[in-house]
Amino acid sequence: MANLETSLKECLSSIDGASAAALVDYTSGMALGTLGGTKEFNLEVAAAGNTDVVRAKLRTMEHLGLKEEIEDILITLSTQYHMIRLLRGRGGNGLFLYLVLDASRANLAMARHQLRRIEAELEV
Repeated sequence: MANLETSLKECLSSIDGASAAALVDYTSGMALGTLGGTKEFNLEVAAAGNTDVVRAKLRTMEHLGLKEEIEDILITLSTQYHMIRLLRGRGGNGLFLYLVLDASRANLAMARHQLRRIEAELEV
């Protein structure tokens, strides 16, 4: 089992194109841990803002009566991909991993696979 710091470092080192990663509590909007980002890209603000995305999707699923679980949410921008992976099990309810990728260098299928592996090893 990996701790938070190790898992965030693994996101940036093992996922091609990854430039920032965070573990976020979507009930409070607080980032529990962050790594990466720049002065121009405030990872704390992005993490907090993406809690609204998660909450909106969960609320919509409830209104539609969908009994599914969200695995990933992918937001594609012209130069970046933003991936949100909701955590399951071992105290992960209410948390998500947030990953920012450079669209010119990232392989989405591999990023998703790696993020799933990192999530499975994360001890919260």
